[in-house]
Amino acid sequence: MKELIEQAWEHRELLDERATREAVLATVDALDRGEVRVAEADADGVWHVNQWVKKAILLYFPLQGMQTLEAGPMEYRDKIPLKRGLAERGIRVVPPAVARYGSYIAPGAVLMPSYVNIGAHVGSGTMVDTWATVGSCAQVGEGVHLSGGVGLGGVLEPVQAEPVIIEDHCFIGSRCIVVEGVRVGREAVLGAGTVLTASTKIIDVTGPEPVVHVGEVPPRSVVIPGSHTKRFPAGEYQVPCALIIGQRKESTDKKTTLNEALRLF
Repeated sequence: MKELIEQAWEHRELLDERATREAVLATVDALDRGEVRVAEADADGVWHVNQWVKKAILLYFPLQGMQTLEAGPMEYRDKIPLKRGLAERGIRVVPPAVARYGSYIAPGAVLMPSYVNIGAHVGSGTMVDTWATVGSCAQVGEGVHLSGGVGLGGVLEPVQAEPVIIEDHCFIGSRCIVVEGVRVGREAVLGAGTVLTASTKIIDVTGPEPVVHVGEVPPRSVVIPGSHTKRFPAGEYQVPCALIIGQRKESTDKKTTLNEALRLF
């Protein structure tokens, strides 16, 4: 499948061939079942993007025609069907949550009224709370809690761009925004309203001198919104950042509430 998709990416006329179309459809179906992923970590915990899988998603759109989809009294008009077979997969999906075909939702995950886009991966035991959004290709680990209104950005192009990654057992507080390929390390806690982009300074203020991270939250960090002073031609102003104010304790239960984690600090 990979070879056929790579060829079709460079020569779109190959989409007229049956073997190429079948490779694209089979890849998206494998995504839906969790047999392939847009990104995955190696034995050392380093994440790598499977660019050919993202290419398959992009090639899937022109192969699909617009259709009317019905879910009870609701009507949709789209190219991509909704995810099916939820009971057989052991997934709880609360109306009116939407998971698109081509996303993977592991057994034991719970979707409150929320949205999961194509290419996304949601691990076992994860809660996607009300009005949370898991963007296209975003990777969410096991035992994660995405609180109400969380927004995980999606990315399809450029194909080499890394998606947002939330590793196992993280707690993402209400109305947090994580975009542009930021990675949140295992068991980290983000306080409500934290915004992380590829250029956001994530400043560890727990020691005598600040330590700045960009694009990555270290594992087990407890993070809250903050600001830092930046000089502009018109003067000095406060710009948003994120502050690491401590480390999640070993004794803290992995399903702790955000308030319990922050109360330690």
